[in-house]
Amino acid sequence: SSQNLSEEFAEAARQLKTEAPKIQFGKIDVTHQHDLRKEFNIREFPTVKFFVDGSREDPIDCKGVRQASAFITWVKRRTGPSTVLINSTDQAEAIIHADNLAVIGFFKELHNDSVAVFCEAARDVPEMPFGMTASEDVCANYGIQKNTLVVFKKGKPVHNEVLEDGRQNKLDLTRLIKTFTLDLVTEYNLETSVKIFDVPVENHILLFTPKNSETFNAIYENYKSAAAEFRGKIMFVLVDTNETRNGRVFEYFRIRDIDVPAVRILNLTSDAKYKMPADEVTAENLKEFCQSYLNGKAKLHLSSEEIPEDWDKMPVKVLVGKNFNRIVF
Repeated sequence: SSQNLSEEFAEAARQLKTEAPKIQFGKIDVTHQHDLRKEFNIREFPTVKFFVDGSREDPIDCKGVRQASAFITWVKRRTGPSTVLINSTDQAEAIIHADNLAVIGFFKELHNDSVAVFCEAARDVPEMPFGMTASEDVCANYGIQKNTLVVFKKGKPVHNEVLEDGRQNKLDLTRLIKTFTLDLVTEYNLETSVKIFDVPVENHILLFTPKNSETFNAIYENYKSAAAEFRGKIMFVLVDTNETRNGRVFEYFRIRDIDVPAVRILNLTSDAKYKMPADEVTAENLKEFCQSYLNGKAKLHLSSEEIPEDWDKMPVKVLVGKNFNRIVF
């Protein structure tokens, strides 16, 4: 909520006052400041923007940062180096074990496009420590031979991404890294919904199924195996159809009891929905569906109500998706 964020923002301001006195914090209530709201195109609340060198032009948006500690890291990485330079294995181990998650970039040399993209991504993921190294000893210790980004979780490597000049961009890396703040498959509920939308992946796949069904474990394993393949490209979400508090989600996707298990893809930007053509939730069907969606070949799913029996009894006809084309065109 705005209230929570406001408190965290104030806490960050307090801490940075001594550490970085040049950084000023301000708060604006745009309900009274219409001109500012228009000038900076404020559409959602709360919005945090960072102005650099006294310029009103092109402030930097600070999105999805909710804790004071992450705010502080975000600001520091914007005003100074965004990653720690690692010269020894001990130093690397200290970073890897300091937190639940850590990201280390292993490079042949520290002046190329991949390093620049890595440092850019570090600025946008203040929730975890970033380090980079070009030390042959350190690379050898972790068995790394190419320019590689490694995500460590609880001290163990959980993902290796080979970085090739010009192939990755900052947003792709940011998306990929941020997904590690969530489980491979995230169950939808009030608490996780906020986190799900904080990760900047616009493609979401949702599995609607009752968790207490006999087939749940097998279906869930299939779903997880597909999730591993599309990490960073499609966010995998599980919706328990037995949970009454998820009613609004079923309504939005028009899922009925007889439809489950059901799989849908939602594009958050266009609000377009896609239905998996196959009925069986196998790893193969899921992977095929995800791939066809990413290739732009999946068919749009226009969910429609059934045609009412008395749709044409009155002078004004009742149209739903299923009779719209036939009647109108």
